[in-house]
Amino acid sequence: MAIEQLTMPQLGESVTEGTISKWLVSPGDKVNKYDPVAEVITDKVSAEIPSSFAGVIRELIAKEGETLPVGAPICTIEVEGEAAAPEAKPAEEASKAEDNAPPAAPKKAGRANNGRYSPAVLRLAQEHGIDLEQVEGTGLGGRVTRKDLLKLIESGQIPKAGAAPAEEAAPKAEPRTEQPTPAAAPVQPSAAQTAPATAPIKPAAPTIEAGAGDIEIPVTPVRKAIAANMLRSKHEAPHAWTMVEVDVTDLVAYRDAIKDEFKRREGFNLTYFAFFVKAAAQALKEFPQLNSVWAGDKIIQRKDINISIAVATDDALFVPVIKHADEKTIKGIAREIAELAAKTRAGKLRPEDMQGGTFTVNNTGAFGSVQSMGIINYPQAAILQVETIVKRPVVKDGMIAIRDMVNLCLSLDHRVLDGLICGRFLARVKAILENMNKDNTPIY
Repeated sequence: MAIEQLTMPQLGESVTEGTISKWLVSPGDKVNKYDPVAEVITDKVSAEIPSSFAGVIRELIAKEGETLPVGAPICTIEVEGEAAAPEAKPAEEASKAEDNAPPAAPKKAGRANNGRYSPAVLRLAQEHGIDLEQVEGTGLGGRVTRKDLLKLIESGQIPKAGAAPAEEAAPKAEPRTEQPTPAAAPVQPSAAQTAPATAPIKPAAPTIEAGAGDIEIPVTPVRKAIAANMLRSKHEAPHAWTMVEVDVTDLVAYRDAIKDEFKRREGFNLTYFAFFVKAAAQALKEFPQLNSVWAGDKIIQRKDINISIAVATDDALFVPVIKHADEKTIKGIAREIAELAAKTRAGKLRPEDMQGGTFTVNNTGAFGSVQSMGIINYPQAAILQVETIVKRPVVKDGMIAIRDMVNLCLSLDHRVLDGLICGRFLARVKAILENMNKDNTPIY
């Protein structure tokens, strides 16, 4: 028999670590190849890890709630084959040795991270005032991981912005004289001079104690990932907001007239949301500037129009993607909305279901909202909120009439987009929706 290790997979292009949210197996369980063994949460997706081997689970190395870098061992499996080499260390000893190893001394990390860190690492750095440029990473490719920062925090050797690394600063220290001359000792640069040109590091959050009768709810890995993404979007993207109201009376009459027959024929609902996604995808073809992402020193305008849709569960929010939405019919979009929503609520979303989104449409009207400002789905450039359809008295052709009206609210990244182009985009979406009716809007 041989012992094989399962490692943390890379569940996305820029994903560097994952959190074990739930083990689906226990030591002693038999598993087949491709059987799911654990549920993992990253800042992009929730997914199941399949077994790469058939055999018996020997040891669960990672604990539930533990965050590990990509490539780190999570469990061992006993499989049929040659005996493991006697000199190989058991996984448990290796894991303990790593946990007991002294923290790495603060050191310039070079450019292994290229200035990019995971949300969990950024959050810890902000809370404890850690200068990430002085931390030597032990993750894949020299990346700084959450475990690296936790060891530094426990040791108390926290590198601060503007402070020279210990091994460089020690030999330069000189006793201070009453009247120092410029040559007596080098002037240390201030924190303001050496801090990177980013948002200032925040002090650690104050400890908040629960009072009598209060209920403490643990923060799940999914909620932590959502919080990190929302915080990053609001910190990095300068949000602006605009809104138009749309008369969808003809659309409502059209959809209500065919929805029952559509359900009988197709087996799923024809929702208003499918019409709104179709209108947004059509307008994005005419205004591709909104189908862009901010990439630091450039703006990337995406060719494919992949619409992210927000799907809420009882305790989380996921954003699966309708690929090539501009090429799909209203029926095709309605089918994907139904399928993605069902997979999300059943916990069966795959990583590929969440990747590649270029623009987000959010159905806030499902909750009765009439006006809202969405947080942009980073690194996209905009998000469109579709509010609830309400009957209101409006002036039409010089007379007061009762019409079905809906507000469309657009949040935009002002680094990428300006009000003029966004106003034109919303005007085009409005025109498309107000002309959707039985005469000129095919479903199939």
